[in-house]
Amino acid sequence: MRNKKLLGGAAALLSASLLFAGCGSRSEPAATATGGAATKTAKIGVIAPLSGDLSALGLGIRNSVDLAIQEANKANAIPGWKLELAAEDDQATPDVGKNAATKLSSDDEVVGVVGALNSSVSQQVIPVLQPARIVQVSPANTGPSLTMGADFLTAPKRPYDNFFRTCTTDLIQGKVAAQYLLESGIKQLATIHDKKIYGQGLVGAVTENFKAGGGTIVAAETINPDDKDFGPVVTKVKGANPQAVFYGGEYPQAGPLSKQMKAAGLKVALMGGDGIFDPTFIELAGDAANNDLATSVGEPVDTAESAQAFIAAYKAAGFEEPYAAYGAQSYDAAKAIIESLKTSLPSAADAKSAREATIAGMAKVSFTGATGQVAFDEFGDTKSKVITIYKVESGKWATVKTVDVSS
Repeated sequence: MRNKKLLGGAAALLSASLLFAGCGSRSEPAATATGGAATKTAKIGVIAPLSGDLSALGLGIRNSVDLAIQEANKANAIPGWKLELAAEDDQATPDVGKNAATKLSSDDEVVGVVGALNSSVSQQVIPVLQPARIVQVSPANTGPSLTMGADFLTAPKRPYDNFFRTCTTDLIQGKVAAQYLLESGIKQLATIHDKKIYGQGLVGAVTENFKAGGGTIVAAETINPDDKDFGPVVTKVKGANPQAVFYGGEYPQAGPLSKQMKAAGLKVALMGGDGIFDPTFIELAGDAANNDLATSVGEPVDTAESAQAFIAAYKAAGFEEPYAAYGAQSYDAAKAIIESLKTSLPSAADAKSAREATIAGMAKVSFTGATGQVAFDEFGDTKSKVITIYKVESGKWATVKTVDVSS
């Protein structure tokens, strides 16, 4: 009797495993043109924070890439090949990200990588993937130096030919944010950043454009990424009497900073970039978040016509986590790699030998994706330069306006 129960349980487990294999837990294999199993495997890696404070964003990235892979396999996009997901947790830490890149680059089946979330992580990842000739497409890195070098303002020069991105840069985001503040009557602005590449670069872009528009930076302060008590910096900023505060960094610090600002009597709006545009910011700030502002890349995904098929497919796939702020950009990043693989893989003996051609093929990629038209310029940056401004109203992010500076 016990043996029969065990056999029945095993059969049930087998049936369940087959069922859940198609529900977002892993990518499905493709069939060949003749209906048989694919004979070769190529992997698309993901490097993102899958644990820790920024995991809400990282898991959305991973799942969206997984969805693009599943769809390609079901459509038999590359006959004779199946695509697989190889996701690595970078914990939003540069050294961990570098180790993840080393692991992926040593896998001969890896032909592309989507990530990272943080520009500081990609600064360590790109130099590992580039010598291995693995294409990298970030859905979230906005630091201009990654594609245009350290002298991006005066002498832009592309440092890595394997790096691309589906989000626009802080040069655009900072300009739009500064213009909005000035148009709103803000003439005295305080800035705070977390000393990381993203935060520092974004504040630099806002500062330059704000001053150029006639505004004054009345205080320029910094915090440490792991700070919890922002009392000292709030005191300094409050004494400068700003009409608003711009923060360069991410929501784990921005939320508590907003809350502590308002509690200390600094009752002005905190504005940030795409790094704070997440429901978690509002959860951390509480009621203090109302009237706070953020810019983020692209059109609002929930209302963009180009994103509706992605949203429906993501929901149907059964992922436990939301696609979050960079889901659409991640989906398009994976699809861009897949578009190039359609040319590089068919004639390749194995996945590794297709790496060089995959990088070369990215220059010709052009398709309508979840974020709109997906194509890259000579630096590897997206040709779509769209920024949306959001405001917290009644405990939720509400769209203020979308600005397209692509032309």
